Amino acid sequence: MLDLKTVLVVDLATASLQAVVWIFVWLAWRHLYELKFLAAGFAAIAIGLLLMILRGEQPAAWSIVLHNTVIKLGLVLLAEGLARFLGQPRYTWIGVSLLIFHILAWSLAVAVDPSNLAVRIHTSTLFTVIMMSVMSVTLLRDRTQPRLLRWITIAVLGEYMAASIVHSAIEFWFPAAPQDIAILNNRNAWYLLQGILFLIALFACLLFMVSSRLSAALRENNEALSREVLERRRLENQLNASLEAERALREEQADFMRIVSHEFRTPLAVIRNAVDMISLVGDRSRDATKERLTGIGEALDRLFSLIERFMTNDRDNVFRPESMQIAPVIADVQLHFEITGRGERLHFRTEGEATSLFADPDMLATVVINLVDNALKYSPEDQPVHIDARSAGGFIVIQVRDRGIGIPKAELHKIGRRFFRASNTKAGSGTGLGLYSSRKLLAYHGGTLGLLSNEGGGTTAVARVPLLRPAPEHALLEETMT
Repeated sequence: MLDLKTVLVVDLATASLQAVVWIFVWLAWRHLYELKFLAAGFAAIAIGLLLMILRGEQPAAWSIVLHNTVIKLGLVLLAEGLARFLGQPRYTWIGVSLLIFHILAWSLAVAVDPSNLAVRIHTSTLFTVIMMSVMSVTLLRDRTQPRLLRWITIAVLGEYMAASIVHSAIEFWFPAAPQDIAILNNRNAWYLLQGILFLIALFACLLFMVSSRLSAALRENNEALSREVLERRRLENQLNASLEAERALREEQADFMRIVSHEFRTPLAVIRNAVDMISLVGDRSRDATKERLTGIGEALDRLFSLIERFMTNDRDNVFRPESMQIAPVIADVQLHFEITGRGERLHFRTEGEATSLFADPDMLATVVINLVDNALKYSPEDQPVHIDARSAGGFIVIQVRDRGIGIPKAELHKIGRRFFRASNTKAGSGTGLGLYSSRKLLAYHGGTLGLLSNEGGGTTAVARVPLLRPAPEHALLEETMT
């Protein structure tokens, strides 16, 4: 035979320890405010058990009702806490109604027939079955917890309901003898013992539910953090792209300024030479003066055109292509060098003069002037420079061939970079922008610039301009690649 008081003490220790654990769990995770109902439920059960242990062998009727009501209150709080924790509908009115019914039934039973223990047991069984059923319905409706855990918890509740029903059936079919009817009797110790197992199992299931909730919250937080990191990276990439685009725009504008500054010398050289000639000729030759003034006007027009186009932020205003022939461009280049007094070394040849192409005449003339200027600068004064223009394979091909110092083979691939000058040109003047600006201007046309070393010395610069108008995307790609 089990000792009832020993079982009650074990019940008290178990419920008290569980109440303390739930209090600490609630304090650790305050956002799970529902846990305080679970802590209060276990605490109420512990208090009720303590009062039962401390009461005498012949307690007052009100104490019998009070002690059992406190334990029943603990079950109501557990049901309330479970429903709140799982976010399910709360049936608080059922618990309150059962408490009131329990108080009235027990008070009446104790007052009318204190020796009739069966009435109180049957009332407690009804209370337990209804509350455990409410908790089971709550678990069945829930979808936040693992399915297996919910069914295990329902099985634990079912076991306690079954034990209560068995307890009531034993009392109904095998009522206690009058001499065995007492407030605390070893006859009912087995029921309280299984109550200990129930509390332990329910405690474990609830802890697993809290752990599952915290794990799910942690996963959600990690996913939210991952999404935030991805969003920040996306915004960072957008910002980097914007900064890169702005940097590229600033660099392009700076390139335009360098090109304009480099090209200033070409029309200024014409103007200076023309002024010198006018000062020498004076009024002695009106035709010569008129020719020089015309050259000054054309040089100024080209200078103003360059400034206007390269200072603008609109790419469409920078590149102004039109249908034209190559012969007038070559003629303008020839006139330019004649006016500057450097035309006697140049030999021009044009094939396919009637062939039309779609190009910007000022840009194309600037390209040829730069190539010829480089050829004159880096070749002996007694060596000629040949300029050939012809159509071939859908392109206008312009070759400028000299017999100068040439380009070292190891540096050939670097020529055309901004500010780069070959090692054999350091003794002379220059900025390293002539070929760079030529490539930039050819890129607007979808054209290319190549440099070849001649046998016997010298260099051949080959500019290729497509006859058809290039697509804007292609022109931009070419410019980017160069």
